[in-house]
Amino acid sequence: MPAQFLLNLFIAFLWMLLKDEDELRISTFIGGFLVGIVIIFLMHRFFGSQFYLRRLFSIINLLFIFNWELILSSILIIKQILSPKLDIKPGIFTYKTELQGDWELTVLAMLLTLTPGSVVLEVNPDGDIFYIHAMDIEKSKADVLRSIGKFERAILEVTR
Repeated sequence: MPAQFLLNLFIAFLWMLLKDEDELRISTFIGGFLVGIVIIFLMHRFFGSQFYLRRLFSIINLLFIFNWELILSSILIIKQILSPKLDIKPGIFTYKTELQGDWELTVLAMLLTLTPGSVVLEVNPDGDIFYIHAMDIEKSKADVLRSIGKFERAILEVTR
């Protein structure tokens, strides 16, 4: 991926030099960068890795999914807090993940901890089971599991 980006920058600078203008213009650089994107997209299979902008779009998608889940879980927690009678049953449940590697596990744990109503308490030494505390185990466990599934798919798109 870094090689593709560096090659794209090289194509953009080469484009600027070949345009033979009296002064350097940012518009010429951007035009060369866009030409480089097209060239690298057509040749990315020869690099042995996926097209580098695909990973960027996957990261943006992960951020949108996180923001959406953050809004939904915040609304659920606000409803629980503002109800006249606080009727919650906190609890801990386990979740077996298919993610591997420290980076993937850390990102999933952080995304779950940042969404209101759930906290990752511990990850077993093998790194495949999460122990998650939910504010209301009866109402929010299904929502947390749904969020985890979305997060896992998005993290896999980014990392693999």
